Amino acid sequence: MAKGKKEVPELNSSSTADISFLLLIFFLLTTSMDTDQGLARRLPPPPEQNQKNDDIKLKERNVLQVFLNFQDQLLCGGEYIGVSDLRKKAKEFIANEANEANKPEKHVVHTNLLGDMEATTNHVISLRCDRGTSYNSYIAVQNELVAAYNELRDELANARFGKIYSECDEIQQEDIRTVYPQNISEAEPKKYGDK
Repeated sequence: MAKGKKEVPELNSSSTADISFLLLIFFLLTTSMDTDQGLARRLPPPPEQNQKNDDIKLKERNVLQVFLNFQDQLLCGGEYIGVSDLRKKAKEFIANEANEANKPEKHVVHTNLLGDMEATTNHVISLRCDRGTSYNSYIAVQNELVAAYNELRDELANARFGKIYSECDEIQQEDIRTVYPQNISEAEPKKYGDK
């Protein structure tokens, strides 16, 4: 008597595709994905074609040029400074408390709770990096520029509302942002030697 091969029972795979599809849908619906967030920046308006020389000088006055080169050296307003000095220099430029002629022009702004105030709302901090700039230096410069705005906003909030900016309500924060709008513009990085 010959022994025959024992047949192995086959699995019913007709519903495997359905189960896989349901699992895929389940994981797509229940998985949360991190979204990338960028840096909030407002670009300056393009220059008008029929500008007068006085207008150009006035607009140059409103721009603080910050350049970070491929050796991570920081040029701010025409002079080399350390990253640790950038916050102070930016605050002086943004606030222009003495209304100096080489810093942004002041205009009267209307706010809900603070009333009419003089502010340099047309100022722009123009940041330009070299393609060889290190990422750490770039982030350090960004942090100092944002910290300058944060400190100015905190100082105004403390003086007017007795609390820091983040503790103010939405209307108070809006008024403070009207006085100190964050205007940081970034130019496209260039390779050292490009013009």
